[in-house]
Amino acid sequence: MIRLLVLLSVSCMVTHGCPTIVSRAQWGGKKPTCSSRLTTPVPNVIIHHTEGAFCNSRTTCSAQVRNIQDYHMKSRGWCDIGYNFLIGEDGLVYEGRGWTTLGAHAKSYNPISSGISFMGSFTARAPNNAALNAAKSLVACGVAKNFIKGNYVLKGHRNVMSTTCPGDGLYRVIQGWPHFKP
Repeated sequence: MIRLLVLLSVSCMVTHGCPTIVSRAQWGGKKPTCSSRLTTPVPNVIIHHTEGAFCNSRTTCSAQVRNIQDYHMKSRGWCDIGYNFLIGEDGLVYEGRGWTTLGAHAKSYNPISSGISFMGSFTARAPNNAALNAAKSLVACGVAKNFIKGNYVLKGHRNVMSTTCPGDGLYRVIQGWPHFKP
């Protein structure tokens, strides 16, 4: 019993308190047609929202990530989903391009950031606490695993491009998060 507790304790230290990340294989992602390495640790985290339907279960969120990937690849002509990670209101993180692949989410910031998008439209409201906590945990995980610099800068998509993303409801929330700079 004591050995099991020690193993569990060591296992928890290795994960750095990271949130559950649903892999591309688990949500049914298509294989990208290209990829470029992202130099880590990145100095910036860019927060987005997808402006589409929200989701609140692993089934609906997995379907929504597939829809977003289809839109990015078929309509936009990108080689993959644009974001590094997506967050559902089920409190789970969905792997997009992941920690080490260059995203397509904020033009000049792509090579120097990790793009995290909340699934849904968050203009009139903020995401639920499960989603917000998952995003905060993901950023802390990225710092702990040295994918994100410890002195990173957090920005909304609107701070780096001419857009209303991530929506006023979500933007008001992230303005109060550590490391936020417009």
